[in-house]
Amino acid sequence: MKFADYNISKEIKQQLDSLGFKRPTDIQYKAIRHILEGEDVMAIAQTGTGKTAAFAIPTLHMIQSSKRKYSKSKGIQCLVMVPTRELAKQIASVYRSIGKQTSVKVFGLFGGVEQEQQINTFNNGVDVLVTTPGRMFDLISQGAIDLSSTRFLVLDEADLMLDMGFSKDIKDVLRFLPKKRQTLFFSATISKKIKSLAYDVVRDAIRIQISPKNPVAKNIDHAVMFVEMDDKRFFLENVIKEHPDKKVVVFARTQVRVERVVAAMERVGISSEAMHGGIDQKERFTIFERFRSGDNKVLITTDVAARGIDIPSVDYVVNYDLPEDSENYVHRCGRTGRGTNRGQAISFCSQGEKELLIQIEDYTGESIEVYDISKGDYKSILDDSDDGTNDWQSLLKEANSEDGTEDVW
Repeated sequence: MKFADYNISKEIKQQLDSLGFKRPTDIQYKAIRHILEGEDVMAIAQTGTGKTAAFAIPTLHMIQSSKRKYSKSKGIQCLVMVPTRELAKQIASVYRSIGKQTSVKVFGLFGGVEQEQQINTFNNGVDVLVTTPGRMFDLISQGAIDLSSTRFLVLDEADLMLDMGFSKDIKDVLRFLPKKRQTLFFSATISKKIKSLAYDVVRDAIRIQISPKNPVAKNIDHAVMFVEMDDKRFFLENVIKEHPDKKVVVFARTQVRVERVVAAMERVGISSEAMHGGIDQKERFTIFERFRSGDNKVLITTDVAARGIDIPSVDYVVNYDLPEDSENYVHRCGRTGRGTNRGQAISFCSQGEKELLIQIEDYTGESIEVYDISKGDYKSILDDSDDGTNDWQSLLKEANSEDGTEDVW
């Protein structure tokens, strides 16, 4: 089935065609028809499967149809709740892109920016509100947001919202919404807590689950290589320099580790940028945009970029440190291989991380392919580095020359 065959407006069809979207992904194929028919949907699908378009396409069509029928604005028609600012901005962008040829007004709302301009936007009319809970409740309490005529409630990345403690916020927002509404619940994973939350908000929902045995997307080739902790920077240097024109996302465990890896890459002439929760929100948006545009090709980040963020054409994901949460391995790998693209994910596993590797393989249900590295190749990667900090003889010579002693080696 093609998008041209769906009962959606010609403007949306034309825009999908101009964006290169010809056929729906599995989640889109299974969800769009039910949403257009007015049914509640509970959808479980792994990252990178096209979940956003699965709810954006039908809700845009129905809002556009309503606006044509009723020329006067009826307030916020669709509320999309998400856990992070980056997701709010990204999903609002998807709505605007798909609805470019329609008159539907989309607004991404989040904290960290001045409220006055946001309030003015609501005064000028908003049809689709994509928002994080905190700023939304702030503006509801001030009377700037009215959800009394909202027809669609979309909860995206619901599992992450639950992990971040937003369960009460999800239940609280129901007090401001009409009882007669359509609810669309999207999550990357399923658990007892997720089911319980879903059944609190959906009614007689159509359940859709796109979950292969191995949760890592089938178009991602992922492998592991055994590398000592102190040697990881040399292997990362090797990967990046072997693929100088590729986009690479590198995941490290902590903010401190991220900054150290950025510094290590700078020493060997590799330009990269850090991304973590300690960076100002406005600067984080700017860093993401530089990476999306290709101005920067190496992004070194904590798991703040592991969930939901859609960065086109990421060629490689490098797990510099294995995640302590096995589920995050899947989300990290999902930053590459988006849509129909193929992707590569490489993990560096030190001796102390082998237990984490076992847990990841238990979670995915499959053994991860191992890149065998001979002792000669391992040594060659260290020797070929432009860093020089692994060359103890050179370091000793440098130290001796500084203190005036003679090198006898």
